[in-house]
Amino acid sequence: MTTIVPSDQWLAVRRSVKQTGDRFADLVAACDPRAKATRDWTVADTAAHVATVAALHISCLPGGSLSLDGPDLAHRVQITTVDTVSALNDYAMGHFTERDPLVLADRLRSEIGRLLELSDGVDPDAAVPWLGESRVPVAGILAHILNELSIHGHDIARTTGSPWTIPPPDAATFLEFFLVGVIRHGYGRLLDRDDRPRPGRIAVRFQSRYTTPVTLALTDGVVSIAGDAEPFDVKVSFDPTVLNLMMFGRMSKARAVLTGKVVVTGRRPWRLPAFLQTLRMPS
Repeated sequence: MTTIVPSDQWLAVRRSVKQTGDRFADLVAACDPRAKATRDWTVADTAAHVATVAALHISCLPGGSLSLDGPDLAHRVQITTVDTVSALNDYAMGHFTERDPLVLADRLRSEIGRLLELSDGVDPDAAVPWLGESRVPVAGILAHILNELSIHGHDIARTTGSPWTIPPPDAATFLEFFLVGVIRHGYGRLLDRDDRPRPGRIAVRFQSRYTTPVTLALTDGVVSIAGDAEPFDVKVSFDPTVLNLMMFGRMSKARAVLTGKVVVTGRRPWRLPAFLQTLRMPS
């Protein structure tokens, strides 16, 4: 698959970040900040979390700086893995105490604007440092914050009965720009595990109408992008919205499959769970 982000897709993800950021800020401002959005977080907590993620993203971009307090934050960012993201979130939110929904909504709009400003005119495929000593293309940074806004907007809307949509083209950017981008540029220690890596090779083909087909291979514990002509064990045909909700624990795997929007086929479909134990997302 190409390593260059097409200009029309780059413009589209920038537009979606702005629109979804505005929708999310409006949602936060309109809801009871004390309502539970997740098991552990209120609406205000969720908005504060997204604000801290946006602030961290700003610090990754050329010309950006870290606006969050926390004397150990920079070190924690370097050593974070998928399994310790929750600890980083708790640390960042513990040092960012704002919970007024109107103030948070304004801050989110400001941070989204700053992200778009700093990334304007930058090569979207240029790699920047990210969590766990990984490197992510600039387009991946925007795709990641778009996914944060989408998933956590879903959390708030579900518990408050508010309308919320995650358009499949927006959801598709997480795989297309972020996930493939961080694997291609180097995921550092992000996927580190305490147990020994699984020996052998598992290759999974991901395919949807909204993304370029891509095969990801897990070989002796290392994830890479396989060539289009290389054989694969599993094919996952998916709707990006449903796949993201499933990967981030907002929808069960069984329900995602029963909707018909995540379809698993191939020569060895039973190998997918072992693959996803390594290529996993925080939930």
